[in-house]
Amino acid sequence: MALVPCQVLRVAILLSYCSILCNYKAIEMPSHQTYGGSWKFLTFIDLVIQAVFFGICVLTDLSSLLTRGSGNQEQERQLKKLISLRDWMLAVLAFPVGVFVVAVFWIIYAYDREMIYPKLLDNFIPGWLNHGMHTTVLPFILIEMRTSHHAYPSRNSGLAAICTFSVGYILWVCWVHHVTGMWVYPFLEHIGPGARIIFFGSTTILMNFLYLLGEVLNSYIWDTQRMPLSWQGMEINFIYMGPSS
Repeated sequence: MALVPCQVLRVAILLSYCSILCNYKAIEMPSHQTYGGSWKFLTFIDLVIQAVFFGICVLTDLSSLLTRGSGNQEQERQLKKLISLRDWMLAVLAFPVGVFVVAVFWIIYAYDREMIYPKLLDNFIPGWLNHGMHTTVLPFILIEMRTSHHAYPSRNSGLAAICTFSVGYILWVCWVHHVTGMWVYPFLEHIGPGARIIFFGSTTILMNFLYLLGEVLNSYIWDTQRMPLSWQGMEINFIYMGPSS
């Protein structure tokens, strides 16, 4: 059977995110020219998070390859710091924010696409790019979680970090509205102040739930009591890609 090393897969995912970001930034949309530019959209912020995360994954793989067998304790300490940063990013940002973007976008899109992604955007954003921003994020992050063990931070510090991110983004959205008089997302124009408070509070709760979901999923996948002995203490370095010719 044909196998692809997960290190190669990470490079491919990183390149795909770079391509998506470049294509997205090349689009001349009116919203990109207004206050906040692309940075007012959580989708764009998530793409940057995913690209940075997989960049750190690739850098970790390269450092691991260069450090292996060297016996240099300083290099090994730096590698451990890099691995810790990689694991923190997946736990606190890449998984919860990525899953949030995919889930919330498609739920609102299915209910009424004009509330989240007006049909007018089809004239600017091709279908493949829309899926690159709002669909493939989920399988990519699940593949990463499945192929490598990630050590989660303490629950309190992890929840505090994701709450800080969530509240920070909500404040940023409110500030953009304060400056421009326009809400970043069309559906916020059609609900009252009370409903907006409930929505913002619900999104923060959902972010916390997704953090806990990632923690549980990571523990389930890498439960050493259930794993075969040959897998314990090891990362899965290959992904099955079908029978070889």
